[in-house]
Amino acid sequence: MTAKLILRNKEYEVKAGMSLLDALKKSNIVPESVIATRDGELITEDEILRNGDVIKLIAVISGGAR
Repeated sequence: MTAKLILRNKEYEVKAGMSLLDALKKSNIVPESVIATRDGELITEDEILRNGDVIKLIAVISGGAR
């Protein structure tokens, strides 16, 4: 039972049943650096991943004032 995280052109396979936050950490993705969507809907870090989920991760670009 697995779920898939997709960031840019990379795919990460993770166990279903874990939270998105745990899956990101396990995949060495900084949680604050991405926004996650499932079927076009925003999901939060405490969302539990289900078998067959495909989670698209959008890199957040941050900048600041000088």
